[in-house]
Amino acid sequence: MNSRSQPILPDRESLPKDFGYYPGFLDAQAQGTLLKEIRAIIAAAPLFLPTMPGTGKPFSVAMTNCGQLGWVSDKAGGYRYERIHPDSGAPWPMMPEQAIAVWRAVSGHTALPEACLINYYDAGAKLGDHRDRDEADRSAPVVSLSLGDSARFRLGGLRRADKVTSFDLASGDVVVLGGATRMAYHGIARIHPGTSGLLSEGGRFNLTLRRVT
Repeated sequence: MNSRSQPILPDRESLPKDFGYYPGFLDAQAQGTLLKEIRAIIAAAPLFLPTMPGTGKPFSVAMTNCGQLGWVSDKAGGYRYERIHPDSGAPWPMMPEQAIAVWRAVSGHTALPEACLINYYDAGAKLGDHRDRDEADRSAPVVSLSLGDSARFRLGGLRRADKVTSFDLASGDVVVLGGATRMAYHGIARIHPGTSGLLSEGGRFNLTLRRVT
């Protein structure tokens, strides 16, 4: 897929009942405003490459966080949430109000998010199918915002062997994993370079908002 190809859109009738899909939720102006805030967060809490527990193999996706807690991973400590940046030891920057406003609009949850994981995908990055299971509070949904180049999103079921639905997420799209889909397997199969001009360097930012405690 390139900038002139047609994106793959989901068949809404086939999406799980508890899966929220909001294409174009953020308009161009809102995307630009949020991107400026993400740039400021990265300046204060630089992107880093987590490593896999056990093997120490680095992810292909660079990450940072904002909010009270941040998700990290390394060979020694595994997947977990921390209050400080693993390299600088500084607390994570505050979460943008605009991101919190999206949570309020789509989550259906009264408590606010405690963590916002910011993933940067360059043209060759991907994220294998996984479940968000490092949170003590799983009654709250996971809310995800896309900024930049489109990405092929994979949505499975509660077992790895379950059927997978694949479709493209564009800049400004929001998805919500809640209810019966809160623990569904999901991932990013590939990035479609050149499908957005939002990021001058190309690629995609994904913001994942979660309750943790």
